[in-house]
Amino acid sequence: MSLSLAEMAVEVLTTADGRKKTALGRRHAAAWFAARDAGTPLPIGQASPPDHPARPARPELLDPREVPKRKPGSEAGRKALLHAVAHIELNAVDLHWDVIARYTHVPMPMGFYDDWVKAADEEAKHFNLVSDCLEEMGSFYGDLPAHAGMWRAAVDTKDDILGRLAVVPMVLEARGLDVTPGMIGIFKKAGANSAVAALETIYAEEVGHVAYGSKWFHFLCGRDNLDPKPVFHDLVRRYFHGPLKPPFNEEKRAEAGLAPDFYWPLTDQAQEEPATST
Repeated sequence: MSLSLAEMAVEVLTTADGRKKTALGRRHAAAWFAARDAGTPLPIGQASPPDHPARPARPELLDPREVPKRKPGSEAGRKALLHAVAHIELNAVDLHWDVIARYTHVPMPMGFYDDWVKAADEEAKHFNLVSDCLEEMGSFYGDLPAHAGMWRAAVDTKDDILGRLAVVPMVLEARGLDVTPGMIGIFKKAGANSAVAALETIYAEEVGHVAYGSKWFHFLCGRDNLDPKPVFHDLVRRYFHGPLKPPFNEEKRAEAGLAPDFYWPLTDQAQEEPATST
């Protein structure tokens, strides 16, 4: 008997090893889309995702203030940067499968699940591309300590689908659009062609993930007759810890459906002004 999509998601979330997790996720994504293409879609179903996904024994997870700072111009710095990206991508795999399993009580069109399965599949590809680059450098995912706070947004928003969409794709993944061009430049300067290719793939595909967040956030707001902009501001202030930091990649954010008046009011400068200014 075939698994439901929610059960597939929980299988991914409860697999610890990064390569095994992503391989399983990619098989499940392929099965989901094959069934959709055949006109026999798999059931969404219901399942109980864990509060925290399974994780490998390494990397050691540290408070963000304790993660060693390395200069990106050095080989050690570039390795640390790639390791941080791999850690982000593995967390993104889990975040997208989690959004599939956690909110099945909220009626959503099938397109919602298509989008997040596709995003989870692409994040798995990204993790493997960056892991391959680390291995080319004589390293591997788990070789260095990593940020312990990556799952905080998931815990904070586990009962709030609008909060999850606001904070994960529309803030955290949008931040990736801001910083990835600079990372690509670092690896181009070093002649690290595999890393450049991996980061360019990530940069191109992350626009879609931010767009999915914006699309479904606006869909839910519209269904409930809510004004998306003030709702977004309220949710980000509630669930995201600290102001948003410019500079912003306004071109790519616009391509993903994020208008400047969504994120600029959440910066340091704007938060010093009266709340009515938003």
